[in-house]
Parts: sequence; C-alpha cells; structure tokens
Amino acid sequence: MANAIFFFFQNVLFTSLCLFVVRVFIVYLRIHKSKQVLPRAKSHTVKLMISLGSGGHTFEMFRLIQNLSEKFRPRIYVIADTDSLSEQKAKSFEESSSKCSPESYLIEKIPRSREVGQSWISTVFTTLRACFTGLFLVLKHKPDLIVCNGPGTCVPLCGAAFLLHVLGWKHIRVVYVESICRVKTMSLTGKILYHLADRFLVQWPQLKEKYPRVKYIGKLI
Repeated sequence: MANAIFFFFQNVLFTSLCLFVVRVFIVYLRIHKSKQVLPRAKSHTVKLMISLGSGGHTFEMFRLIQNLSEKFRPRIYVIADTDSLSEQKAKSFEESSSKCSPESYLIEKIPRSREVGQSWISTVFTTLRACFTGLFLVLKHKPDLIVCNGPGTCVPLCGAAFLLHVLGWKHIRVVYVESICRVKTMSLTGKILYHLADRFLVQWPQLKEKYPRVKYIGKLI
C-alpha cells in the first residue's frame, strides 16, 4: 500500500513538473513573438515599477522616464537596501513634479544579490534572499509594467514577473533598456533578461547586429 501511494505521488510530481516546463516554454515563445509593448490596463493608468541602480544606472533611468505622461502612475521605485543616494534622487525627482502626491509614488527596498568583494559562496544565500524579496514586492504591488536598465536588483523583479506569467496570475510587461555604455557587448543583466523581457532596447547599432531580438532606438541620454 505504501509503495502504491509513493508511486502515485511520484507520478503526480513528475506530471506537474512536465506541465510546468511546457508552460515555461509556451510563455517564453509568447513573449518573444508578442508585438504589444504596453499592457492592456483596465483603467486609464499603468502601474509602473522602476528598478534603480547606483551611479550611472540611476542617472540614465531618470533621463529615460522624465518625459513619461501621468498615465504611468502610481510609480514604485525599487532600490537596493544600501543605496541611500538613489532613494534621495527618487524623492527629489518626484517632488519636482507639479502633479506629485503621496499616493503617486512609493519607494521599496530589496537586498543586493551580491555586494562588492562578497565571497561567491555567500552570494548563493544573498541571491536567494533577493529573489524572495523580489517575488514578495511583485506580488504585493502587481505592477502592469516593469522598466529597468541594468542594475542587478532588477533581475529578481523580472524573474518574479516571468513566474507570475507562467503561473497564469498576471502578465506583467518587462521593458529593458541596455545602458548607453554598452556598445558592443551586453551587461550580465542584459544577457539574462534578453530571454525574459517583453521588449529589449539598445542604444547602439552594434548590439542590434549581434542580437536579433533587440530593438535599436538610438541614444536616449
């Protein structure tokens, strides 16, 4: 009897795993063939999640979103928990807008997957922590669109968005803009999200020649 029960659950687990793999493949193909950039929001607004990184990534991101209409609100900024500078810049950016209100934006924090100089062994645990936090934030806010441009903190968010799509909970669009400093080769983040993002934009034509799925949009900075 015990063997029969074990065999039954083993078959159920194997079947579920196979169905999950098939679903991942279907979503992957759907993302790569889709021509729709913006989500079909039921309301007139698009809840936007923005991943901010330290230094140049943050500067580029604010240049990218400075001309976005008020349709893209509320905005959820996600920054590394040790990045106080990006937090200050996000607050300054929003407060400089005449239409800013306490309900129009929010700042959330996520642990870094790896700090500078951190050992690779301990990185396994910090990466898992970042992934769980990213999944929590995506489930909490359920954004319509995620925009990112290279910081490692965006990978857990985009991975969580892909998982929700696979599970059929929500298709959260992901738009990735490769940094302007990447002329001939992609960043590590770009190489990962090249397969998960709904739209992958680059600012140099050399990358378009090497990666057929990207869209060359010229220099935005």
